[in-house]
Amino acid sequence: MLRPFLLYLSRAPWARRIVTGWGIARRMARRFVAGETEDEAVAAIRKLNAAGITVTVDVLGESTTDAAEARRAADTYVSMIERIPAEKLDASVSIKLTALGLDVDPQVCRENVLRILEIARARKIKVTVDMEDHTYTDRTLELLREFRAEGFKNIQAVIQAYLFRSEDDINALAKEGVDVRLCKGAYREPAAVAFPKKADTDAAYVREAKTLIDATRNGGGFPGLATHDEKIINTLEAYTIEKQIPRDKFEFQMLHGVRSDLQQRLVADGYRLRVYVPYGTQWYPYLMRRLAENPANLWFFMSNFFRR
Repeated sequence: MLRPFLLYLSRAPWARRIVTGWGIARRMARRFVAGETEDEAVAAIRKLNAAGITVTVDVLGESTTDAAEARRAADTYVSMIERIPAEKLDASVSIKLTALGLDVDPQVCRENVLRILEIARARKIKVTVDMEDHTYTDRTLELLREFRAEGFKNIQAVIQAYLFRSEDDINALAKEGVDVRLCKGAYREPAAVAFPKKADTDAAYVREAKTLIDATRNGGGFPGLATHDEKIINTLEAYTIEKQIPRDKFEFQMLHGVRSDLQQRLVADGYRLRVYVPYGTQWYPYLMRRLAENPANLWFFMSNFFRR
């Protein structure tokens, strides 16, 4: 019951107003968010790169309400993309379509994504289109396929394993040679479209990850295996060894501020690791989803709140 409630709060304007006024909430967010400015994000990326970790950087924000706001979000991405080669950073970017105007005007969103893709392609930077809740899945994949058909091979997909449909999506994307970031899913979804039990999501994740790994043998895309579940990571490590998949054919992915011990272990063992680094002022929904994922995060938050 706790996880659905926290996911509800992530979208509740009244809760956002209350929580963002707490200093402890802002300090807690800094555990998962690189900062509120581009300079802070660059500093975090540089630190991770020095530790042998690559990055995908995300400008926090979603569900923009007007075209001007969506274009400002695109401007922020363009600025970051231009800084990546200028600062000699090892990084890509992740975007959310609702931040770029999908709910305002699909054409505005398309123009913003096109601008980002063109500038990123010129600088040999990949762009991952983050997946939002299930109501956006078809529109997100449709737009991704349109841009790939136009020659933008630097665009990458995200699939959430907890959706019933994801196995079919993974099979299709693997055949199309699309690079895929596979995650478990972090939104509140109805039982009609997503596995309500963690064990079922975990099993689906392993099946879909193996499909992506197997596809690397015959022209499939590059898999990004995004999980902090050590049991699943161990299973996938063993599978790639069994199937003799070279370690440069896939990567593990994790979130900034989560399981740094496991991140260090994977790098030390010679695996490629990419960390998702978000930054910006719109940190509230992201923080609430991180709290929903792990009760230990919520306990840390509450114990610090009551000590203030």
